[in-house]
Amino acid sequence: MEDITLGFTLIGVMVGLIMLGLPIGITLIGTGAVGVWLIRDNPDLAFRFTAMSTYSGIQDYLFATIPLFVLMGLLVSVSNVGRDTFEVAQALLRRLRGGLGMATVGANAIFAAVTGVSIASAAVFTKVAVPEMVRHGYSMRFATGTVAGSSILGMLIPPSLLMIVYGVLAEVSIGRMFVAGILPGIIIALGFVALIWVRAAFFPHRIMTAAAPAPAVPERDMPAGEMVAKAVPILLLVVLILGGLYSGFFTPTEAGAVGAAGALVIALARRQLDWPKFWRVLRETGLVSASILFLLIAASLYSRMLSMAGVPQAIGEMVETMGLGPYGFLAAFVVIVLLMGMILDSTSILLIMVPIGAPIAQAMGFDLIHFGIMVIIAVEMGLLTPPFGISVFTVKATLGDPRVGVETIFAGALPYVLVMGAALVLIAFVPAIATALVG
Repeated sequence: MEDITLGFTLIGVMVGLIMLGLPIGITLIGTGAVGVWLIRDNPDLAFRFTAMSTYSGIQDYLFATIPLFVLMGLLVSVSNVGRDTFEVAQALLRRLRGGLGMATVGANAIFAAVTGVSIASAAVFTKVAVPEMVRHGYSMRFATGTVAGSSILGMLIPPSLLMIVYGVLAEVSIGRMFVAGILPGIIIALGFVALIWVRAAFFPHRIMTAAAPAPAVPERDMPAGEMVAKAVPILLLVVLILGGLYSGFFTPTEAGAVGAAGALVIALARRQLDWPKFWRVLRETGLVSASILFLLIAASLYSRMLSMAGVPQAIGEMVETMGLGPYGFLAAFVVIVLLMGMILDSTSILLIMVPIGAPIAQAMGFDLIHFGIMVIIAVEMGLLTPPFGISVFTVKATLGDPRVGVETIFAGALPYVLVMGAALVLIAFVPAIATALVG
């Protein structure tokens, strides 16, 4: 069997094993090792290659960003910063039509800038925002859909674990990826806000319950001092991380360390962190970081096997032969990512698709930073589409209400998926949105 044919066969075997339930990391490292064995017809070489990938795959100092940003996100989550951010946004926007929905999006966008994990945002704001919106007469579909939809900002607005994974796989600067995500994240957040305003202004019956179309719940005005006290900690953390990265004052790894230290200070200052909580945070940081690093080791071996088999080059030549052109390839790639998003989680999609797509995109003239932002948006759309929809299931699990089905949350999140699709098209044809701040 030719190397290219073998490479494509192993891709099919890998997808089949994943759909049968085999863990993605074991599948990648297994197919990668077997592929090297069959291509070189040398089992000793395959074992040495696997051992080398295990070491070289995560030896770089850059990989310290993963546990540091995970630690920072978890510390921020336990310090009730998400709740306070929502309360400030609510106080500022509650008099507007759809103000609570806008407050949820705004608070999620700010919270995203210090957590980098969509699931954390979905869990926090399900507890904080959904009961408040329902109490004010918004439908459960709108409330849960808004939380699920805006939670994806956690993976787009930097720092983001998906950006770290993409940067490693595509061998591009993680710091530049972080900066590139700022404008697209803001545009999508503003798109969500515009969507909520239009629905509240022109189609209020679609987002409010019939029983309480305009509830008159007395609200106290939050004093300016209280508002500042609640907003300053998270804003300082955002400015510290993004300002330091954008100015070049520190590297992404140093940003993770500074952010984690800042989050620890906030948690201690708010007296939200005791020894049992701190031990739980450290343990969860270790578990999450170890799983991500193992996946990156597996992806490193898988990527090298694909290159050895000539798969990226073969697909690139096939795209040129078919005459799809750069944007034809991009459209096909995004469609495949969206379809995979229906059955796989976001990290798994990147691990499978980036080693194949990045070399082709670069050969076709795409800036890999620009390409990465588009891929991450497409992957994040998969978090809101059935049947997988991890953000939707996170909202469902956190809500804990048997009367609210996942179909209700999926229906509520659909408009936000459409906004992301429009943003993806805009960014595809206007690359400067992703690259303007990178320089």
